[in-house]
Amino acid sequence: MSGYNVLCYKPSVTMYLQFYINENGDKVYTTKKESPLGLPTQSAHPGTLLEIKFNATTKTTSSSVALAALVSGSRSRRLPSATLLIFVLLPRMARHLGGLLALLFAVSISGAVTILGPVSDAHRSTALELFDGSFSSLEDAYEALRVFEILAIGNKPDVSATTCQKVVKNLGSSSPVKDLFYALKVNGILKCKVNGNVFKDIASRLKATVNDASTLVDMYYSIGSLVLIKDQASDVDVLLTDADGTFHSIKALSQSDGRWRYSSDNPESSTYAAGLALEALAGVISLASSEIDQSRVNTVKNDILKLFDSIEKYDDGTFYFDEKFVVGREHQGSLSTTSSVVRGVTAFAAVTSGKINLPGDKILGLAKFFLGIGIPGDAKNFFNQVESLALLENNRVSIPLVLSLPATVYSLSKKDQLKVRVNTLLGSAPPPLTVKLVQAFRTDAKDSAVIESKELQYDQNNGIHVLEVFPDNVDVGTYVFVFEIVLHDSAGEKVYATGGQIHVPIFVTGFIKVSNAEIAVLDSDLGSVETQKMLDLAGNDVVSLSANHLQKLRFSFQLTTPHGHAFKPHQAFFKLRHETKHEHIFVVGNTGMKFEIILDFLGLVEKFYYLSGIYDIELTVGDAVMENSFLRPLGHVDLDLPETPEKAARLPPLPVDPYSRYGPKAEITHLFRAPEKRPPQELSLTFLSLTLLPFIGFLVGLLHLGVNLKNFPSSAVPATYAILFHLGIAAVLLLYVLFWLKLDLFTTLKIVGFLGAFLMFVGHRILSHLASTSSKLKSA
Repeated sequence: MSGYNVLCYKPSVTMYLQFYINENGDKVYTTKKESPLGLPTQSAHPGTLLEIKFNATTKTTSSSVALAALVSGSRSRRLPSATLLIFVLLPRMARHLGGLLALLFAVSISGAVTILGPVSDAHRSTALELFDGSFSSLEDAYEALRVFEILAIGNKPDVSATTCQKVVKNLGSSSPVKDLFYALKVNGILKCKVNGNVFKDIASRLKATVNDASTLVDMYYSIGSLVLIKDQASDVDVLLTDADGTFHSIKALSQSDGRWRYSSDNPESSTYAAGLALEALAGVISLASSEIDQSRVNTVKNDILKLFDSIEKYDDGTFYFDEKFVVGREHQGSLSTTSSVVRGVTAFAAVTSGKINLPGDKILGLAKFFLGIGIPGDAKNFFNQVESLALLENNRVSIPLVLSLPATVYSLSKKDQLKVRVNTLLGSAPPPLTVKLVQAFRTDAKDSAVIESKELQYDQNNGIHVLEVFPDNVDVGTYVFVFEIVLHDSAGEKVYATGGQIHVPIFVTGFIKVSNAEIAVLDSDLGSVETQKMLDLAGNDVVSLSANHLQKLRFSFQLTTPHGHAFKPHQAFFKLRHETKHEHIFVVGNTGMKFEIILDFLGLVEKFYYLSGIYDIELTVGDAVMENSFLRPLGHVDLDLPETPEKAARLPPLPVDPYSRYGPKAEITHLFRAPEKRPPQELSLTFLSLTLLPFIGFLVGLLHLGVNLKNFPSSAVPATYAILFHLGIAAVLLLYVLFWLKLDLFTTLKIVGFLGAFLMFVGHRILSHLASTSSKLKSA
């Protein structure tokens, strides 16, 4: 079985997508590290930053740990999305250690998420979010309906009525060939009520288009539409009279490296176009009235092999196709390009006899590429991923099988069972098979296996393969388990890509025994023990010590695994924190099971800045596979150091907590200007009376003299202007009152400007009339 490869889908999804901005300002996805213009691309999977804070009530100091989940698209080395890099700033390490250790074990088991299969309910949920029933085109509608069909989504939005209306409209009109193609695609799923004569009219039109087509895209849509009509209306004649000539016309666009040109006028070749050409050729074969020359078919098969010779590859066995920039064409990313090739190869293999001799590892690598991109957030990319997986699951070349682990972290204390699941790409049941654990070895001792040639038991009820009990020589640590799939029917090896050996990292966790903890104050010269105390690190023991700069402090303890072996954790820190909050951290070294640190205070006085006083003691021990990682106070030591020399380094200021900027801000207080003192009420009323005196005098004079209406116009038009003029004057007076009561200056000026123009117009009209009347009287 060494000649095969197997795809292992682990809970930690590997990310490949990069992106760059093209000359139109659009974001283009790719797996390349450089754009077609030579500029570096960026990761399409931004790292997430998780901030977890601990308060003083958790028996640790106030601390915060930043966990950055990083992904990389580098071909030489990639980090899975579940890989967590813990960044702890050194000046604040002691403050962070409590949170760090509390998270280490949680981080280690974060991969223990049950995975039902490569395509899971997460894909179905995403499909319902991306395809909500509002489609801008029939192409979008087909992609949504096809995804719903592949994923067997039952509670999908009902778009049959509105979509069928668009289908019937497009099929009944002289729509472009591309629109006809997708209308027929949608009709193949929804089974809309289309008149049979419509199919005949479209078929005759498409045949003429095939004969006159000069570009690969036109032939692709025309031939594809005829194939769809053949499946939907069997009574319609869609056979090509000159299938050999059409086959030759498409084949003439092929290149020596397996790629295709879009037209004879365009010398640039394209991998994406190769997928279109293979689909078109498959359509020609199915529409041929007589069998196509087998030598031409074999030539195309050789072209497919050449195309796969130029396939791109990651170090982990992932294969994909990439596209270079073609002038005059929309750039296709790696996902769409690889999907195009998969559609073309599977379509061509489905209509030809014999098998295309493609290496099984490349088919598996393509499947790994589509699974490795996770769940795309773009509808087009999501469709390309799901349809490609469906085509790879049902192809005549090689059907990949997926080996998945519901968990990669197992606890010895909980006696977890190792479980392995094997499915097809869409999660269907595989043929009868056995999962064999070839070997397992520690990552730090690859030459010595702890498990060899172990066959996993099959649980038929749950459809999983189980290793019920780990052997006694499997202790706490990090391992690599090597699996192999063996088909019961050897004939299945020609159908399924099952796989040879695949390496899976496994983490075995457990409780670590902490014993023989001892802390002592030693005489610096003689090394004799002045004070010595034993500690129970599993309990709450604390000590109170005193020392001077001529003495040493020794602390030691032992760590053993559940099987009694020595254990070396990733972190073992000894911390002293002065009452002024200045901290000093030391790494605890080990020899075998024993961990020991000796602090010579005479050599540390400068590092301690000659600060005498009480130092709190804390011990931090943690590891990803240590279930009982801890940070605990050990007590304190009253340290007497010499006076600070004049030229000694100054005590640095305490580092500022970078997260303090997210806390509450100081309250902003604003003092408004005190209002000006108002005059007495009597003075205000007196001023108002003086203001009204001229108006009152005007009214008294008007009553005394009387109103003269002799010159008031008698005809209708001049009288109207006269009335409007007087109303305008009244409006101005009213505006003065409103300005005094409620209006502001700017509003008043706007109204005055309108009234002024109005009064100028009507006043000019009435004055002109009066002047004309007076002139006539004088002349008479």
